[in-house]
Amino acid sequence: MAIDLFENPNPERDYEIRHVAEEFTSVCPVTGHPDFGSIVLTYVADARCIELKSYKEYLQGYRNQGIYYEALTNKILDDLVQCCAPRRMKVETIWKGRGGIHSHITAEYKSPRTGN
Repeated sequence: MAIDLFENPNPERDYEIRHVAEEFTSVCPVTGHPDFGSIVLTYVADARCIELKSYKEYLQGYRNQGIYYEALTNKILDDLVQCCAPRRMKVETIWKGRGGIHSHITAEYKSPRTGN
């Protein structure tokens, strides 16, 4: 699924953009049970910013997909970096507990162009 972008209104400045998707769901690839969590996307845009409706639809594409937390977190980061070429980006996935264990996975990207 393509994620729509729009021109960064202030590309001369580093400013942080943070989007929180609180009702994320995917499926455990082992049990087939649903996994519930939040996705926190934090980034500093370069030329383009992520449009929220298409980002939401991208996340909804995982609703019935069996994928491990770690793979999902890194895939989202890879997809978004490829899509919008940010200066910096961090994807955090925060999962509801199962069996007394809560998971929090973080993946980060820093553009080699900016030296950040």
